[in-house]
Amino acid sequence: MSASWLVPGIVIALAGGIVIGYVFHRLQHQRQLMGRQAEGERIVEQSREQASRIELKARDEAIKIRDGAEAEVSRRRTELNKEEERLQHRRADLDRRLDQIEKRDQTLNKRQSTLDRQTNDLERLHAETLAELQRVSGMTQDEAKAQLLSEVERESRADMVRIIRQIEEEAQVEGERRARELIADAIQRVASDHVAEVTVSVVPLPSDEMKGRIIGRNGRNIRTFEQAAGVDVIVDDTPEAVTISCFDSVRREVARQAMDRLVLDGRIHPAHIEKVVEQVRAEVERMIVEEGEKATFDAGVPGLHPEIMKKLGRLKYRTSYGQNQLAHAVETAQLAGVIAAELGANVEVAKAGGLLHDLGKAMDHEVEGTHAAIGADMSRRYGVQPDVVNIIASHHHEVKQETVEAVIVEAADAISGARPGARRESLEQYIKRVKALEEIANSFTGVSQSYALQAGREIRVIVQPEDIDDLEATRLARHVAKKIEEGMQYPGQIKVTVIRETRAVDYAK
Repeated sequence: MSASWLVPGIVIALAGGIVIGYVFHRLQHQRQLMGRQAEGERIVEQSREQASRIELKARDEAIKIRDGAEAEVSRRRTELNKEEERLQHRRADLDRRLDQIEKRDQTLNKRQSTLDRQTNDLERLHAETLAELQRVSGMTQDEAKAQLLSEVERESRADMVRIIRQIEEEAQVEGERRARELIADAIQRVASDHVAEVTVSVVPLPSDEMKGRIIGRNGRNIRTFEQAAGVDVIVDDTPEAVTISCFDSVRREVARQAMDRLVLDGRIHPAHIEKVVEQVRAEVERMIVEEGEKATFDAGVPGLHPEIMKKLGRLKYRTSYGQNQLAHAVETAQLAGVIAAELGANVEVAKAGGLLHDLGKAMDHEVEGTHAAIGADMSRRYGVQPDVVNIIASHHHEVKQETVEAVIVEAADAISGARPGARRESLEQYIKRVKALEEIANSFTGVSQSYALQAGREIRVIVQPEDIDDLEATRLARHVAKKIEEGMQYPGQIKVTVIRETRAVDYAK
């Protein structure tokens, strides 16, 4: 084969290959188009079937909703029909009642007319009767009313006096009976046999010669003793005795015991005096602690702070009107505990308040203020519970009493101080109290005379009968008693008796 035929052959072969490739590509493309067309028709068919199913489901749902709505409308229509029937029945009932009310109103109007006529007739008859009565009695209506009211008031006042006296007598009898039982039971349970002690400040001497030894050369012994003990020693004309004076009862007791030891020993010089005073002071301090612990045990009040027990023991050497204050505190605690148990109050609080109520007296010369405020402040600092602190602060009404135990301790304090033989009272104070009672009674209008009797335990008031009637006499007794309570301090109670006496005197000739 020649070269001239080779090139055309290659070209023809390439052209044929290209034609065959193009044809094959077209066939393949047509085959792909046909496959895609078939897939599209299949998807369309599936979409039509799915749309048909959704349409059927929607139709079913629409049918159900329509059926439900029709059922609800039917039910509502039935209820409305029933409600309409009920309203019609109620309207008919209201119409019937309205008719009845109208008939009753007509009947009432007729009766009202009849009553008006009868009222007019009665008023006319009353006026005629009243005019006839005024004509017969010779008094006007106001005069008769005033006379009637006067008689009624006089009778009512007499009845009021009788009732008031009866109620007061019953209340007093019952109150005194219950109080006697309660207080007697409390005192019987306590059964205190402690005799009231008095702090001794007079030291007996074996002879008057001892006075010179106590004074010493140029007074050095007595000056040393006074400086060491913190007291004043009075050597006067009293035979075989010297007097020790000091406002502090503990220092006075230390001085008394030290003086007794010096007199018994006979060795009286400055060095020995200072040594004996220090020894006695240590012993007294130890005894104070022991007495405080013993008092808490006797009163049944455990758990107190040692400082409080120490201050409590100092009351062993403190007296009030001759009554030992430590014994008084223990007795008050025991009485308060028994009374609290009888009344159902807190026994522990009552006992603690009774034992500590006069705690401030152990240091009232060291701190400014009343013994109640001082004792309450110290108790508060050392952890005493608030109810007991209030009892201490309020037992003389310096602050408000917040608990029933505070009232119980106040009563127990009065019982312990007012019982027979508990305290002494000076003649001057007794005279002042009697005069104060009579002045209070004489300060009221209508009182002519007043007399204090039974050592100031009773006041008798004589009134002018033309100024004070029976009811006013009862009121006067109450007012006098109230003023005594507000203006005086006294143990126990004071009886107020108002005497109203009318005398008619004539002479036969």
